Amino acid sequence: MAYCTGPCSTMPGHHSASPAGEVCDNHEDRPAVHRVQGETDSFGCEGFDFCQECYDAHKAAVAEYAAEAATGCCDWCKTMATDLRPTRDYDEGSCGRLYDVCGECRRRASDEAAAELEEYYNSSDYDPCFDLEEDD
Repeated sequence: MAYCTGPCSTMPGHHSASPAGEVCDNHEDRPAVHRVQGETDSFGCEGFDFCQECYDAHKAAVAEYAAEAATGCCDWCKTMATDLRPTRDYDEGSCGRLYDVCGECRRRASDEAAAELEEYYNSSDYDPCFDLEEDD
């Protein structure tokens, strides 16, 4: 394992270039070129540094596993689905727990959030200049 962090807003599978000087977690004699985020929860995430060969093998394994991982029971509606994706609850923030959520529940949560924003911005209490006013 290459690293552990505190709370983060990126999702598992996020990848970036490895920092200079890092070595592959599997081959200590090779420089790491890719950093991949692994297990992620509200406490933070762990990740891995890979050489190009290990990164290519990782991508192939992820592609093979993706269809199987998307099938299961939705954490929100408790029904079986074939389109599960890691999702954060808006109310828990961008570093909250990840849930396996079906497409219908994700769509419903996004529609509800959009309606709430629309209602807020169209209410008579909303003043777009409020933040620009100085306190007296």
